[in-house]
Amino acid sequence: MKLFRISALSAFFVALLALGLAACGDEGVPGNAVAKVQDESIKRATFDHWMKIAAIGSAAQSGQKQATSAKVPDAPDFEQCVAQKRAAAGKPAKGQPKTTDAALKKQCQQTYDQLRDQVLQFLIRATWLDQEAGRQKVKVSDQDVQKSIDAIKKQQFPKAGDYEKYIRGVGLTNDDVLFQQRTQLLEQKITQKVTKGKDKVTDAQIQAYYTKNESRFATPERRNLLIVLTKTEAQAKKAKAALASGQSWAAVAKRYSIDQQSKKQGGKLTGVAKGQQEKAFDTAAFAAKKSKVVGPVKTQFGWYVLQVTKITPAKQQSLADSKASIKQILSSQNQQTALKAFGEDYRKRYKDKTECRDGFVVQDCSNAPKQSKATTTTPAQTTTQP
Repeated sequence: MKLFRISALSAFFVALLALGLAACGDEGVPGNAVAKVQDESIKRATFDHWMKIAAIGSAAQSGQKQATSAKVPDAPDFEQCVAQKRAAAGKPAKGQPKTTDAALKKQCQQTYDQLRDQVLQFLIRATWLDQEAGRQKVKVSDQDVQKSIDAIKKQQFPKAGDYEKYIRGVGLTNDDVLFQQRTQLLEQKITQKVTKGKDKVTDAQIQAYYTKNESRFATPERRNLLIVLTKTEAQAKKAKAALASGQSWAAVAKRYSIDQQSKKQGGKLTGVAKGQQEKAFDTAAFAAKKSKVVGPVKTQFGWYVLQVTKITPAKQQSLADSKASIKQILSSQNQQTALKAFGEDYRKRYKDKTECRDGFVVQDCSNAPKQSKATTTTPAQTTTQP
């Protein structure tokens, strides 16, 4: 369970383009750091701390019983990691080859790389967000952070001691939680500032949207039916004759129908919308007059006998009735556009100012290899908690 996580700035951030920026190298990264954003360094000790948290979280997520004792793979040799994996695997089954040390080392490397990338992305983007908050003059007080955490405790940890037990179990300290929650509140405030006033929509825009998308505000004709589906035309004719003799639809459906769902309902099939059924059946059902028994009708599923019991005419929702929902749609689109434009500028500015040490390079670093495909990174997408 990851209750304290740093979320994306907003669901409105979408499809940002990959930015191929010039490599800056790691000459400016201090010796005790793994990365630097402008003049702010991300220290190796901070990285190591969050790597331990990430390892515990990964172990807990995979269901390991003693997740709190999980260790970060010992790069670059991975001797301890290989030994642990060898011990955990035990002897191979009879006839099965023994896993080589090289294969186990590869597994350790993959685990380490995943944790490293996750933690670096988390720390770099948290730093970006903190600097952007200063640029935007957005502030979150200690009282705001504590109030938010207290609300989470009250909702998710009602029993005394549950909160403390939880954070110990995932390797977090209270300071870690404060840091994460502060960052999340900064995200929320920046979102609010970027989208402020962007939800305004004119009547002309609403009218234009309605005219262009009029079919979206239409409800198709619907019919309630009684049906019997048989494998052969002969069976369908017998079912129709039984109905003509006065037998009930429920009795006839029970005896002749092979459609189990409608059969259980006494032959009833309700709320059928025009154009949603098999073509031959749809044509017959919506051409039939109410209360008249129709069939046999040949379809790809068999032969139908049917009767329309209720007709709900198609309806076009008016502009006046549609106005509120259209306004909401357009407001959301406007906010999305504003956030996307902000996000493209945000990522470009901060990636260009982010230098990473060799061995700690991720795509958020200016010296990262260029990507050939578009990414979906968002400005304050500081990733989930490691």
